[in-house]
Amino acid sequence: MTTPQDELLPGTRRALLHRIAVAQAEGRAPSLVAAVVRGGRAVWHGARTSVAGHAPDENTQYRIGSITKTFTAVLVLRLRDEGLLDLGDPLEKHLPGTDAGEATIADLLAHTGGLAAESPAPWWERTPGSLRPELSDVLGEQPLRHPVGRRFHYSNPGYTLLGALVERLRGAPWEDVLRREVLEPLDLHRTSGQPQAPHAGGWAVHPWADVLLPEPAEDLGRMAPAGQLWSTTGDLARFAAFLVQGDERVLSAGSLREMRTPAAPPQEPDVVAGYAYGLGLELRRSGERLLVGHSGSLPGFVASLTIAAEDDVSAVVLVNCTSGVSPVAVGADLVRIVADAEPRIPEPWRPAREADPAALELVGQWYWGTSGFGLRLGADGLVSLEPLSGNGRRSRFRPNGDGTWTGLEGYYAGEPLVPVRRADGSVDHLDLGSFVFTRQPYEEGASVPGGVDPRGWRGIA
Repeated sequence: MTTPQDELLPGTRRALLHRIAVAQAEGRAPSLVAAVVRGGRAVWHGARTSVAGHAPDENTQYRIGSITKTFTAVLVLRLRDEGLLDLGDPLEKHLPGTDAGEATIADLLAHTGGLAAESPAPWWERTPGSLRPELSDVLGEQPLRHPVGRRFHYSNPGYTLLGALVERLRGAPWEDVLRREVLEPLDLHRTSGQPQAPHAGGWAVHPWADVLLPEPAEDLGRMAPAGQLWSTTGDLARFAAFLVQGDERVLSAGSLREMRTPAAPPQEPDVVAGYAYGLGLELRRSGERLLVGHSGSLPGFVASLTIAAEDDVSAVVLVNCTSGVSPVAVGADLVRIVADAEPRIPEPWRPAREADPAALELVGQWYWGTSGFGLRLGADGLVSLEPLSGNGRRSRFRPNGDGTWTGLEGYYAGEPLVPVRRADGSVDHLDLGSFVFTRQPYEEGASVPGGVDPRGWRGIA
């Protein structure tokens, strides 16, 4: 008997239900809904609630707080990909007069712009956005807390500026642009700036008594790009699949990999080790597993979107209480349960349809000094350079069409790999960002900087 690959085993489903039931009960949450994504689609939905007859489902809206920032980052990357801006551009070039214009677009995306974490009083999450009608009201008289570009400092006003940037370059309100360019193409019809029935109400649970207090649900106004959205587990499951696979109508897989790449490590000892920030996405380590996504909170709600791209498993957790449940921890556990119980089945190996003879000439063993490396050509046309010992620098390289290659990751990201040929056309060595790789350790006759002792290898007399 076999189980279709897009279905979870009964034991896995029970383990998922048990995890959210424990979280809802121990966290004393009015309700908790969750979803798991695998293979580009939701394969499990679960819900627990304390209100009889009102069980939420995958179409029930919850407020998602700062997960909104990931949507805003997608809009900014779209502007970049269209050539309307460069991530290295200072904000002042496109949105002048903010008193924060020295920060680059990348700084704002990665929270390295030096801006304050919050807007000036009153507490923006619990007061109407009408109190902050202008960007100057969001930034205050002293918008900077740190030198620009020097350190990671999470900033809600920074994403307000990115939303204003989108509005300036698109000539339309942020939410209208988001709906037209992201929500509608991805069929996220239950994601919106204002709550749409059916939706959960936000609650505060008394820390010392089993009683509730309703929380306000303010329109954040200018701060909307930092945390306004409402969504569902169904919509966020589709969004999680997009963040892994890409959709050429919205954003390419390459640009999404860029978003998932660490751009701002945290400042120690301010935060727990194993956390970093990309371009609109948080990165966390859970054991050996890299988790990418975003958390969110506003009065009455906490939320998380968690992606383990290597395992092809994502999780969404939405809760309607101000505190008590850690959706990040629950999301990480949901991913772990599925990934460990039902590990990803790899695609069958398939040979390349054709091979470039010049690339084939390069494969095999190379030495950087005395360190051995293997160069392998994949069916995708990329070459990978890996240390034979298992320890050391490694990278994949894409062909440039002229016999040279460019590194894609790690230490060699962006660095040129150039086969240097002799007069007869044979390969003398590989030049990797000025490092010389030869077929034998310090190969005699190869062009090695500093030369090779003519007496060759020898023992000690």
